[in-house]
Formats: sequence, structure tokens, C-alpha cells
Amino acid sequence: MLNLVLFGPPGAGKGTQSQKLIEKHGLIHLSTGDLLRGEISQGTELGLEAKKLMDEGTLVPDEVVIGMISNKLDANKDAKGFIFDGFPRTVAQAEALDGLLDSKGESISRMVALEVGDDELENRLLLRGKDSGRPDDANPEVIRKRIKEYNDKTAPVAGFYKKQDKFKSINGIGSIEQIFGAIDKIIKTY
Repeated sequence: MLNLVLFGPPGAGKGTQSQKLIEKHGLIHLSTGDLLRGEISQGTELGLEAKKLMDEGTLVPDEVVIGMISNKLDANKDAKGFIFDGFPRTVAQAEALDGLLDSKGESISRMVALEVGDDELENRLLLRGKDSGRPDDANPEVIRKRIKEYNDKTAPVAGFYKKQDKFKSINGIGSIEQIFGAIDKIIKTY
């Protein structure tokens, strides 16, 4: 099973590249953002709390996210693999994900990081916010907070996967096809 962590700050292009990887490799997209937005659209208690935190640019508690991921893995036992998009965001989450996958006889195959500068990220998110209807993409102050949160808390996750020799970094600026080609090349080395 190919289990890929697609890594990068908000606006790096993880969702776009995930779609291309799904189409080519038949992987299941596991986006914690999508899982959370699903809970929000259903108006669940979890969804209402998640919405409040997301609108503030704050992370949702680990145990909630791990529980949702476990349910998704269990519902797709015959999958060719998964793309973890937007998760893990902290070293503690990476450890919890490794533990969860290990309990299911699986592991992360590779982490691919999309590297994009902060100014470019802010511009991309503001543009996305015009179409997405997501309040966290329309407010420059919240965007800067999300990027800072990533740089402070999420970027260290790369070190966790470097120690396992699973980390690869690519330039996240370029055409969608160029970036996809670089990701696909990394996958083929697995």
C-alpha cells in the first residue's frame, strides 16, 4: 500500500496535486480539512467546534482528527493507498499517525513537501478566498496566523520523517504539471 503524506503550508497546492495523484495512482484522498468541513456542513457538535477553531486559524485537537482518520482507513480497507493532505501537522500527530497505521499493519511510504514562500502563499490564499467561500481564506490576518502556525508547529514534522528517511522536498512554484511530475518521480522511487 502506498501511503503518502503531502506536506506544505496552506496554499502550497496540496489539494490540486492530491487530485492528480488520485487520478493516476488510484489513491484515496484523506484531507483532514475535508473531513472537518464535512462535519461542519452536517452541523454536528464536532463540526460546530471545528468551525469555531478553523475560523480563528487554530488547530483542531489531535484525538478528534486521529479518530476521523481511523474511521476513514477502516472504511477503505481495500484501498491501494492514501494521500494524507494537511495531516500530520505536529510531531505528536505524526507519532499518533504512525501508531495508528502500525496497528493496522501499515506505515507512511513517503512525505513529499511542497516548498512555497510566505508572500506567495498569502497571495494564493487570498485569490482562493474569492471563490471558495472559506472565511479563513479571505482574511489576511487569519492567513498570516495560519502560515505562522504552520511554520512554528507543522514544519518540524519534516524532521520526524527525515529521521525515517521518508522525507522528500520539491519546489511548489511552477506549473501544476511540473510540480506533479516531480512528485510522481519521487513516488516511482518507492
